[in-house]
Amino acid sequence: MSLTRNFATVGGATLLSRLLGFLRDVLLAAAVGAGPVADAFVVAFRLPNLFRRLFAEGAFNSAFIPLFGRAVEEDGDEGARRFAGEIGAALLFCLLALTAIAQIFMPAVVWILAPGFISDGDKFDLTVLMARIAFPYLIFMSLLAFIGGILNTYHRFAAAAFAPVMLNVVMSIVLGTVLLTGVENNTQLGIILTVGVTIGGIVQLLVVVIDLKRLGFRIPVYRPRYTKSAKRLLALGIPGVIAGGVTQINIAVGQIIASLQEGANALLYFADRLYQLPLGVIGIAIGVVLLPSLTRQLRAGEINAYQYSLNRALEISLVLTLPAAVALAVIPHEIVAVLFQRVRFDAAAVDGTAAALMAFSFGLPAFVLNKVFSPGYFAREDTKTPMKFAAVGMIVNVALSIALFPFLKHVGIALATTLAGWVNTALLVIVLWKRGHFTPDLKLLRRLVLVLLASLLMGMVIHFAALYLAPYLTDRWLAVRVASLAALVAIGILTFALFAQISGGANLLGMLKALTRRNT
Repeated sequence: MSLTRNFATVGGATLLSRLLGFLRDVLLAAAVGAGPVADAFVVAFRLPNLFRRLFAEGAFNSAFIPLFGRAVEEDGDEGARRFAGEIGAALLFCLLALTAIAQIFMPAVVWILAPGFISDGDKFDLTVLMARIAFPYLIFMSLLAFIGGILNTYHRFAAAAFAPVMLNVVMSIVLGTVLLTGVENNTQLGIILTVGVTIGGIVQLLVVVIDLKRLGFRIPVYRPRYTKSAKRLLALGIPGVIAGGVTQINIAVGQIIASLQEGANALLYFADRLYQLPLGVIGIAIGVVLLPSLTRQLRAGEINAYQYSLNRALEISLVLTLPAAVALAVIPHEIVAVLFQRVRFDAAAVDGTAAALMAFSFGLPAFVLNKVFSPGYFAREDTKTPMKFAAVGMIVNVALSIALFPFLKHVGIALATTLAGWVNTALLVIVLWKRGHFTPDLKLLRRLVLVLLASLLMGMVIHFAALYLAPYLTDRWLAVRVASLAALVAIGILTFALFAQISGGANLLGMLKALTRRNT
């Protein structure tokens, strides 16, 4: 299957998940607004998500997939099963130990992540309670990442990509029930939300377990041991904690500082959810597909195929990312108002979220490029170099967040995250190019310039289209507002597609044919 079709498989599943995620967040905004329960939920839910993306998706996958790919190529399926069994046993043991420690020291953990909550005893206690209930979600998601890495190595991307859909389905049902029953007690509401998160994690794990069974890959059960395989994974994984999770670390730093401003965590959360849509559909899809592909090509000595895959991934990612970034920067207020403004989510919350979204939008290409170029290091089992660059990015993020927060409040945190993302990505690209591990051709560079111009022209068009549609975007009927926003999105897509295709910036028709072409 071609890279384009694999990207489309993962990206399409992620798009479905993010769209259902919007439904979840619309219900969340209506149920809890931007008040204390929303702040507590954001911290409680982000805590297991932070560990998941640092250890499971970030460090673990960046180390596990290249090593597992080597086991498949050198030792065959039997050796791969043995390797998976050893790593799975060690992973589960570590997860259970981490969860036990977190449950005991959760007040201290919340104090570190949200020091601003200490002045409000009720909010702090609620956050600790919700975090304890939600933390086991980490176990299920880490095991999902482990099994997903196995499936992806065998070029089975659909199940792991579609699994997150189930969390949004479960949470939408939970939130819908909350709204219908009129639950208003903060503690009761917090417990219901976090129990829903844990149940969603179990359902997601079942999706990949079923697909693993269909593959016929049985993971043997061993007792946890510090084997040679575990040692190698740990050596690669520790640097990957920083390298693979730089965006999440930056968000966590922002969360700590944002806790000093009432409602800021909730505003940043809703803005983050919006820019994460294109990041998830494009960046994560590219990273998921690219790492196992590059690993196998390098193991087989197919250097030309490796360079082609990296160039192709860069082209596809920016063709899809640049217009999305421009659109988020040009019409953030319209997007936030239509999607979230209702019940407890008022005009002030819309203004605050839209301002943060605009700041995040400028960093979207950097965050996606990070997903494109990091596999170029991970495929060579080099996690230390990205770790060093991520450390530089974190220093930039912390310094700018502290410097900008007194003047720009939560928007300064979003802007700091964006600038830190660009610093990290620039270092990844420059060093990969200097080492000869990335060689862009002139055709690619020409196309990227044309794609940027097409994106800017599209931005001008949707700016004026938004002015024309303003009365309909603020109409009291939700259906009219949603239809108007959909029309605005359609205008942007068609305008960009026309400019890009005519100028030669992107062969969109060729991509479409690649998606519809049957496997041979």
